[in-house]
Amino acid sequence: MTKQTTEQTEQAGSAAQRRTPPLPGRRDPSDPQAIPTTAAGPSGENPGAASAPESPAAQRRSGPLTDRKHLRTYVLVMSLLGLLAVGFTLAVIFYSNPTEFGSEGWWVILQMRSESLLTIAVVALCHTMATIAFQTAVNNRIITPGIMGFGSLYTAIQTGFVYVFGMAGVTMLVGVPQFFLQMAVMMLVATVLYTWLLSGKFSNIHIMLLVGVVLGGTLGSLSNFMQRMLTPSEFDVLTARLFGNISNARAEYLPYAIPIALAVTAVLWLWGPRLNALSLGRTAATNLGLNHKREVIKILALVSILISMATALVGPMMFLGFLTVMLAYQCADTYSHRLLFPMGFLFGYTILTGSYFILRHVWDAGGAVTVIVELIGGIAFLIFLLRKGRL
Repeated sequence: MTKQTTEQTEQAGSAAQRRTPPLPGRRDPSDPQAIPTTAAGPSGENPGAASAPESPAAQRRSGPLTDRKHLRTYVLVMSLLGLLAVGFTLAVIFYSNPTEFGSEGWWVILQMRSESLLTIAVVALCHTMATIAFQTAVNNRIITPGIMGFGSLYTAIQTGFVYVFGMAGVTMLVGVPQFFLQMAVMMLVATVLYTWLLSGKFSNIHIMLLVGVVLGGTLGSLSNFMQRMLTPSEFDVLTARLFGNISNARAEYLPYAIPIALAVTAVLWLWGPRLNALSLGRTAATNLGLNHKREVIKILALVSILISMATALVGPMMFLGFLTVMLAYQCADTYSHRLLFPMGFLFGYTILTGSYFILRHVWDAGGAVTVIVELIGGIAFLIFLLRKGRL
C-alpha cells in the first residue's frame, strides 16, 4: 500500500512539473525546442548577438575627446572661430580703403594692414601658448604670466628712458637692437627669478609667484614716481607707449619675432604629453617618470621668451592671455594641450582682430586694442570667479 502511494505521488509530481511553465528569462532544459539554435553565419558570428544595440557605457571611451558629441562640439567651435577669424581678417584688410582699387596707394595700405594682422597673430600666439603652459606649470588656472612682472618691467624701462633723456628717450627705444634689448632684460629678470627661487634648498613655486607680485608692485611704484616728475608733453608721449597698441609694433620686428614665436610654439607642441602629465600635479607627474622641477624650469624659460617678446612688440596686455585661455578651457573641455593650443590661438586672434577693427573703423581709436581686451577680460574674470569660486 505504501509503495503504491509513493509511485502515485511521483507520477503526479512529474506531471505537475511538465505543466508548470518556466520562469521568465529562463529556459526549460527538458524541452529541446526551448534551447535556441546558435547557428553562426558565414563569418562565425551569432546574428542575434550582432543585432543587439550597444549600451551607453560601451560607447564611451577614454581620450581627449570622450564621445561623438564632444568631438562635434570641438569641431563646431573651431569652425565658428575660423569663420570669424577669416571674416575679421578680410574686414580689416579691405574695409574703408580710401584709394582706388588696384592703385599703388591701395597696395601700400594693404601691406600696412597685413603687417598689423601679422603682429596680431604673433601676439595672440605668444599670449595663448605662454598662458596655457604657465598655468600648467604652476597648476593654477587663475594666475597668468603677467604676475611675473613683465608689464611692470616694460613700463619701468619706458618711463626710465623718458625720465633720463626726455622726449628723445621714446625714439631711443625704437629699432631692432632696442627691441632685443628690452626683450633680453625682461627674460634675464624672469630667468634669475625662477631659477633662484626654484633651485634653492627651500624651492617653492608659490614663493616665486609672491616675489614676482612684490617685484611688479615695486617697479610700478617706481614708474609712477618718475612719471610724476615728467612734463605734460613727455607724459603724453610716454602714455601712448604704455598701452598695448598694435601701432607700437614696427615691420622690421616681424622677421625676427615670427621665427622665434614659431620655434617656441613647436617646442611646446612637442611637449604636449609632458604638459598633460604636469597638469596632474607634482606627485602624479613624478610617479609618471618626470623630473617635475626641471620640467617646470624649462617651461617657464619658454614662457619668459614668449611674453617678453610680445610685451616688447606691442606693450603689456594683462587680460588677453587669461581671456583666451579661459574660453578655450570652457569650449574645448579637454586635458589635451594639443587641442587647447589651436583653440586658444583662434580665440585670441579673433578677439584681437575684432577689437582692432572696431577701434580703427568704428571708434577711430588708432588700434589701442587693450581698451576692449582689458574691459572684456576683467569683466569675464570677475563673473567667472564669482559664479564658480574657482577655475
